[in-house]
Amino acid sequence: LSELEALMERMKRLQEDKEDEEASQEEMATRFEKEKKESLLVISGGICAFPFPFSFDDEIVSTDVSRYIEDPGFGYKDFARRGEDHLPTFRAQDYTWENHGFSLVNRLYSDIGHLLDEKFRMVYNLTYNTMATHEDVDTTTLRRALFNYVHCMYGIRYDDYDYGEVNQLLERSLKVYIKTVTCYPERTTKRMYDSYWRQFKHSEKVHVNLLLMEARMQAELLYALRAITRHLT
Repeated sequence: LSELEALMERMKRLQEDKEDEEASQEEMATRFEKEKKESLLVISGGICAFPFPFSFDDEIVSTDVSRYIEDPGFGYKDFARRGEDHLPTFRAQDYTWENHGFSLVNRLYSDIGHLLDEKFRMVYNLTYNTMATHEDVDTTTLRRALFNYVHCMYGIRYDDYDYGEVNQLLERSLKVYIKTVTCYPERTTKRMYDSYWRQFKHSEKVHVNLLLMEARMQAELLYALRAITRHLT
């Protein structure tokens, strides 16, 4: 099967499995923890695996970018160290954008919550109902996997989501691309862009970028607004 046909087959099989039997809460929690730990091993340019001697402390911003910023050492840091047994988890049910963040940010800056919410919803729901040459395709499962994988990298877990879908739908090269674009955007290359979903249209791959950026922004807002809420209470 081609990359596209294989992906569509996995989407179809996931839907059938979900209709037959849903995973238990314990199974979904285990799958999240596994995906969260594996996301720490994803680095730009490839996926390292134990015992590869890699330290995120060695990551530096490229000199081309550092010329334009005040702090060249400022950049993304993983929310936990590789090899730690107990990685922190932000349970989305305890602090959600819809029920908590939206109202707080509106209090802090009038109406900005409505604008942000509209932006999140527009990008998340954007679809042509196509996958490359195939039409009338429901891409909801795939869009949800992309969005939730970004949040998973930031340690955010949705109790009602089966993270087994992430592992089924997002192949290795795509995970590398996602982490690079989301965490180290200055390292993104055309080779990486070309390495995943080769049969997809550019407009579809651009939508992936938009989805990744909005997911990252919402994850950052959740952490920041939760901290403000705790301070205020």
